[in-house]
Amino acid sequence: MSISAPSRTTADGVRGRLEQTVELLENRGYAFGAGRLAPVCLGGAVTVDQLRQAVAESEVLVIREGLVVSRRMVDSLAAVRARALSHPLLVDAYRALTREFVHTLIRCCPYVLSVSIAGSLASGGFQASDDVDLNLIVEDGHRHLAYVALNLLGLVHALGHRSKPVDTHSARPLAGRFMTANLLLERSQCFPLSRQDPAMAYEFLASEPVYGIEFWRSVVGANAGLSEHFPQILERTELYDMAPGPRLPSWLFPAALDGPARRVGRLSWRFMQWTRRDRPEALARVAHVRQTMRPYALFDDE
Repeated sequence: MSISAPSRTTADGVRGRLEQTVELLENRGYAFGAGRLAPVCLGGAVTVDQLRQAVAESEVLVIREGLVVSRRMVDSLAAVRARALSHPLLVDAYRALTREFVHTLIRCCPYVLSVSIAGSLASGGFQASDDVDLNLIVEDGHRHLAYVALNLLGLVHALGHRSKPVDTHSARPLAGRFMTANLLLERSQCFPLSRQDPAMAYEFLASEPVYGIEFWRSVVGANAGLSEHFPQILERTELYDMAPGPRLPSWLFPAALDGPARRVGRLSWRFMQWTRRDRPEALARVAHVRQTMRPYALFDDE
């Protein structure tokens, strides 16, 4: 999808871009108010006045309870509204917990190049029962190692937070899922990214890099399609970067371990799917997320 310069300024162009932005958000289960939606509009930021005019002229969009939504979402607005209200009450505490976890992850896994907070915690619809999604970029030949390491560390972390609420999506044996992999890329998959569509561009825009920001910036800079859809990506200044501190030596993790890690990870994946066998909503959500992440989903042959 390409957005030409004239379409970014005409009334029809603004309306179309807002409609597409709202669709991207709703596919993730979120909605924003006018003040938050205007700066993250597909194709570049618009003013709140432009947004309100575009909504007034749109046959698709409406403003309900302070949120800009499509008409098809009005009947399910209660759940979206609940997420919008809970997020500011939880975001600071959960962001701090996530940064602590990421610090442990990068000290244990020297092959990790970049980590970003993703999902509802980054996008603005976090509830206490949600898990925290992380996007990782790792050295070539270490993708499955990273997956297994993140899940092992995540399980240990979750055992220490068993009082955290869970829902049908985050419930699992022993302890509810807390930290989880959302998008896991190897270095070579980033130069270039095979996907530079609006959904992937928004994934980069909405995520919050907390480690390896310069590498994250190099990925954004090398994939012009991302900033074509969301030029705001190039203007981000609020990024937080942590120092890794002492790390395990890289020689402990040769690429030869990735094959065994793949087999372990596949067994773990199958087990988790088995635990969801009586929860069709959870299975459907997993299938949806994996579909949105293709061709980058792990164990895509399962």
